[in-house]
Amino acid sequence: MNAIAVLCSGGLDSAVLLAREARLGPVLPVYVRSGLAWEAEERHALDLFLASFGPSPTILPLATVQMDVQDVYPGSHWALRGTPPAYDTPDEDVYLPGRNLLLLSKAAVLCALRGINRIAVGPLAGNPFPDATPAFFESIGRAASLGLDHEILVVAPFSQMHKEDVIRLGADLGVPFELTLSCMNPSGGMHCGACSKCRERRDAFAAAGVEDPTRYRARSPREAGGAS
Repeated sequence: MNAIAVLCSGGLDSAVLLAREARLGPVLPVYVRSGLAWEAEERHALDLFLASFGPSPTILPLATVQMDVQDVYPGSHWALRGTPPAYDTPDEDVYLPGRNLLLLSKAAVLCALRGINRIAVGPLAGNPFPDATPAFFESIGRAASLGLDHEILVVAPFSQMHKEDVIRLGADLGVPFELTLSCMNPSGGMHCGACSKCRERRDAFAAAGVEDPTRYRARSPREAGGAS
C-alpha cells in the first residue's frame, strides 16, 4: 500500500489523524516551518509525540520543509509576535491567511518527489476558513496534480467531526494527549491556558468526558472570573 502524507503540527487533531492513518497503512508525517512564534515549542511536542510510538513499521521518519510567511505577513502580526487574541475570541480572530494553501503547495511537491498520492489534513466540522472547505481541497489537489504531473488527492477525514469527537477517537487509539500542543503562546512545554486554542482544548475535553492531561500555565479566565 502506498504511504499517505499527514500534515502534522504537534496539535491534538493532527496527532489523532496520524495515529488513525498509521492503523490503516504507511504514513509520512510532514511538518512545515512557517516562521510562526510558537514553532519551536510545537516541533518539540511533535518530536516527543512521534518518539512515543517507538520503532514503527507504518510511521516513516518525519519530513520537515520550509514555507516562510515572514515575508508576507506584517511584522506586527500576532502570529509572528506571539501575542494571540484573547481567550473567548471567535475562530475568525485567529485566521492565518493562506495557511493551508501554503502548507499544501509545499507538501504536494514533496509528495510528488516521493511518489505519494494522498495528503491528509485535519480540519474539523464548523471550520470557518476559506482554505478548509471541500471545494478548496478538491481544487488544490487538482491543480497540484496538473502542475506536478503526479496525482495528488487531499483528504480531510475529520471534516464531519467536532473536537470532542476527535478526542474520543484519540482515547480509543491510545493517543498520548499530554504530548500534543494546541496553544498559540506555549512556554517550556506548557500551554498558556489563556488563548482561544487553550479554551477550545479545555472545552473539548470536558464535552468528550475525557480527562484533560494538559499542563496549563494559568487557570482559564472564566475560572478566574476574568471572562464571562
